Amino acid sequence: MNAPARNAESVHQSQWMDYAIRIGLVTYGVVHLLIGWLALQLAFGDKEDQASNSGAMHYLAQQPLGGFLVWVIAIGMLFLVIWRLLEFAFGYPEESDDTKRWRKRATSLGKAVIYGAISYSAFKTATGDGGGKGGTDSTTAKIMNLSGGQLIVGAIALAIIGYGISLIVRGWTEKFRENLDAQGQSGQDGSAYVLLGKVGYIAKGVSIAIVGGLFGYAAITHEAKKSGGLDQALQTVLEQPFGPVLLTAIAIGIACYGVFCFARAKHLSR
Repeated sequence: MNAPARNAESVHQSQWMDYAIRIGLVTYGVVHLLIGWLALQLAFGDKEDQASNSGAMHYLAQQPLGGFLVWVIAIGMLFLVIWRLLEFAFGYPEESDDTKRWRKRATSLGKAVIYGAISYSAFKTATGDGGGKGGTDSTTAKIMNLSGGQLIVGAIALAIIGYGISLIVRGWTEKFRENLDAQGQSGQDGSAYVLLGKVGYIAKGVSIAIVGGLFGYAAITHEAKKSGGLDQALQTVLEQPFGPVLLTAIAIGIACYGVFCFARAKHLSR
């Protein structure tokens, strides 16, 4: 291993990285609390902004000290991107099975992409370039126009649905406990953290699976406008029988995930 690689691995294992991860997890929690709040407003017919990552940034920017807080979220999410990229490069050395180790590293890379998208959205909002609301459907339309585009959108749909299901399973089986230290899993506080995580992971998984379903429907019908992001997925929930009740439950669940991120930051285990 050359000197730059050794230095990068040293950073990955450092206490300073723990501090950076904790800051990032707090900002990630704030994003989910905002999305939960916007989804709750949608459920009660009082929509101020899109119930999505970009909508959350736009909503926050309009609040007192909002511009500063958006910058904090952008930087905090960037910390998480760095963490996951280092984990992709050097993580899971204790895993003896090469296939399992690289599967876990690939998951870390995927999470880096997700965190990077949120950080990018926050940076755009912070610099005043986040006002445009280019839709997911326009991106889907461009993909549809490619050779084999319909299959590509279908594959994206399956990937998103798979990710959503993995979150539901992670929540139901409480596998997320591994992200908390022993203190974070014990006593009344620990029980509360686990409950928040269980509800949060399942609610987030359901909402993401619906996003994947929208992409799948767009692929089947070859109508890009049928695709959509989180906001459109929540709109779809709202249009169902007992929609406001279902959407309220999902909104509360997403907020629970945000609070769990705070608990994870306090009781970090990696």
